[in-house]
Amino acid sequence: MLLTQVLKSRLFLTNILVYISICSLIGAFSVSSVKGLGIAIKDMLYQKPVFRNPLLYVLTVVLVLAVSTQINYLNKSLDVFNTSLVTPIYYVSFTTTVVICSVILFKEWNSMELGDIIGTLSGFFTIIIGIFFLHAFKNVIVLSDYYGLLVK
Repeated sequence: MLLTQVLKSRLFLTNILVYISICSLIGAFSVSSVKGLGIAIKDMLYQKPVFRNPLLYVLTVVLVLAVSTQINYLNKSLDVFNTSLVTPIYYVSFTTTVVICSVILFKEWNSMELGDIIGTLSGFFTIIIGIFFLHAFKNVIVLSDYYGLLVK
């Protein structure tokens, strides 16, 4: 909430990264809340007293607030900016913040071997580079499309 109050200015209305940053940061909270709720459901299946723990209710409230805020700012960014611009930037920033949040909160990478970490990061960067190339060169005329016109 502090981030939205500080950034309400001309920059807020004209820069896509402001909207996308808010969506991505809030999205990391929603993914972490869902993961925590998933762990709680798994514990409930093993007859552990999950409902006595207030964390379950905190995670539920955080999830509802995070998803509603995330959707709100995503819709605002789509109202102001083109979908073909919002989608790739949002995908990359959301995925990046979720990975960073998972590393910090759940320490999942501690149990991974070096080869698995390198493979995961390689796949992640390959997707980022692929999205960049798709959107950076989408208006480039490909010569093979006009080959038939040249051969006549």
